Amino acid sequence: MKVVILCGGQGTRIRDVNENIPKPLIPVGRLPILWHIMKYYASMGHKEFVLCLGYKGQAIKDFFLNYESQTRDFSITLGASKEIEYHTDHEESDWRVTLADTGLEAMTGARIRKIRKYIGDDRHFMLTYGDGVGDIDIDGLFKFHVDHGRILTVTGVRPPGRFGELMESPEGLVTEFNEKPQATGGRISGGFFVCNREIFDYLDEREDLMFEQEPMRKLVAEGQMMMYKHDGFWQPMDTGRDYLHLNSLVAKGEAPWIKW
Repeated sequence: MKVVILCGGQGTRIRDVNENIPKPLIPVGRLPILWHIMKYYASMGHKEFVLCLGYKGQAIKDFFLNYESQTRDFSITLGASKEIEYHTDHEESDWRVTLADTGLEAMTGARIRKIRKYIGDDRHFMLTYGDGVGDIDIDGLFKFHVDHGRILTVTGVRPPGRFGELMESPEGLVTEFNEKPQATGGRISGGFFVCNREIFDYLDEREDLMFEQEPMRKLVAEGQMMMYKHDGFWQPMDTGRDYLHLNSLVAKGEAPWIKW
């Protein structure tokens, strides 16, 4: 099944980390967060990707055009022939990645509409953002989607806490401290959607069409959107604080989404 990833936003809130590359290419550990998202889907058997490019999209194209040299050891013979001998392998040789320029100013709804031709005749496709990771049960998500038969399924997550959570006794004694607890209130959209192809009927020709506004509200009004509850790990990379947190998890070997 194809996985569509929205990679075209300008990521203004995280420019302090690196303003020279698009947010999906900001590294988590050694490789970009976009790679982590794709690797997670691939570990679940989904290896055909459609990337919706926009802001600094050429940098994402260059990453994949130069993927072999960036991920493998090699020797190069300098000169006219530029012969390259690779010494190591990678596990992504069966990935198919379509890099689609969906426009610099297009909003999310417009970007999805523009990649319709790359979905072909597929009945379903998956959709997510290029800046968030989680340990979502992708097989469970898809089964839930097929079983209920609506047009769209969104993964509902509990937002991660931004500050430490203190638990105390009646006397004021601290009994528990969680550095970054999960919120215990309502759920928010964590991305990780499954869509029926009828979703394109809800996307008009406007460049400023936000998928998360009119299309989703109309789906809700028509009883065509369901929520798959996820109580595990989920973390977007919206800010420098998020960047440091995700990299810390990788450095400590505690990244819940790394299942490969």
